[in-house]
Amino acid sequence: MPRAVAAAAAAVAFAAGAWAALSPDRAALSLVLVAGALLVAAAAWLEPGLGASKTLALVATLGAAAAAGRVLFAAIPGVQPVTVIAVAAGAALGARAGFGVGALAALVSNFFLGQGPWTPWQMLAWGACGVVGAAAAPLIRRRASFAVLCLVLGFAFSGLMDVWLWYSFYPHTWAALTVQLGRGVWFDAAHAAGNVVLALLAGPELRRLLERYGRRLRTEVVWA
Repeated sequence: MPRAVAAAAAAVAFAAGAWAALSPDRAALSLVLVAGALLVAAAAWLEPGLGASKTLALVATLGAAAAAGRVLFAAIPGVQPVTVIAVAAGAALGARAGFGVGALAALVSNFFLGQGPWTPWQMLAWGACGVVGAAAAPLIRRRASFAVLCLVLGFAFSGLMDVWLWYSFYPHTWAALTVQLGRGVWFDAAHAAGNVVLALLAGPELRRLLERYGRRLRTEVVWA
């Protein structure tokens, strides 16, 4: 059933994407449909991997902590801990957990910072940061490499949101895209720099803490 749901959601996402390409005047609505369908597919993918109640509780706790940190740092544009926590969760607990933490953090924090058509794309982008953290887990053992990955993901996340804003609400021209990217460059730089600082301060320690907890979750007690 989860695979069927994921396939159906992917088909909806493809159809909505085609609608966006063919109907620029409905781009914002169609992109929301794309994001919604992709989130349904992601939920179907997550279901079999986060079945244990303790794992779900850990993902929920990490997502809530990341959301609280984002709200706490809201006064400093672009600076927030969501990327670092999602990457650490993905590296320590796997791709499904990393995606769940990033997506949940975006959803919960936007109840305080403002929900809108941007929320599904933030959920997907921060969820993807967790998946990248899982894929790059062997390469980010050291503090410097962890920080470099978070730097790159900071610019990638902000760049994706800039492109989403341009495609949804502005003329689909290279000039308009250039203006939008230029307008957001300082915000993007602040996001990336904040990621580096937080990663250097606590990234590897958070990963090791989650790895220890993850090993406990996977430990089975066998009675002779």
